[in-house]
Amino acid sequence: MTGVHSQQNSAVVLLFIHLCFSSSYQLTELQVGLCHLCNGTVQNGTAVSQLCSAAAGLIDGRCCLLRKENTRDADYVIGLDLSNCSLSHVEDLQDAFSATTIDLSLNPIVNLDDSLFEGFIQLTNLILPANLVCPGGNASWDKVKVKGETNFCEGQKDLCNRTGYLSLNCPENSLCVPYGPGFFQCSCVDDFRGYKCRREGEFPIIQVFGPLAGSTVLVSILLWVTQRRKATSV
Repeated sequence: MTGVHSQQNSAVVLLFIHLCFSSSYQLTELQVGLCHLCNGTVQNGTAVSQLCSAAAGLIDGRCCLLRKENTRDADYVIGLDLSNCSLSHVEDLQDAFSATTIDLSLNPIVNLDDSLFEGFIQLTNLILPANLVCPGGNASWDKVKVKGETNFCEGQKDLCNRTGYLSLNCPENSLCVPYGPGFFQCSCVDDFRGYKCRREGEFPIIQVFGPLAGSTVLVSILLWVTQRRKATSV
């Protein structure tokens, strides 16, 4: 009986370690894949190189990485240089959502979906091939300049109402929040919540999660008792 319990505990521990390791590995693999999407590294004199030098960042392949101060958090991308990578299309840049500078110039990209930059609220400097339009249109940027084969999108604009009052773009009891070039979100104010922020008052955490937690504990106890009986009979 003791041997059965020991095997069960070992299996649970091994499963937990496997899940943690797999999650960590996948996150690392995603970031490595983006930073090494093409050969080479960030070149001296480029916008990302200058940013990285000023921020005392770490160059890893085509990325400039920075670690949050006084934390153990993993490095995050503040600059991404995918210029001259022979890219014909770009499908996913979400691992660089924290970047302030992204360079996609000198690539044969025909079309660029605006949704690629949804959530990129820190992005202030985007460099594109001259044939591409800045995401969100020129109205989403303070300055748009085409020079030679390159289109510079500089200074992402805040499309929301800057007066601090309720935004006309959002429903009543909500505020507009920037969410990338050409994008915004509506966030409920004060104690309002729910669909279109129509419900007032704090979210009933106990009423919602209390029964769920109780059910989970009850099921866990039943499973434990069942396994214990099986182990005893063996």
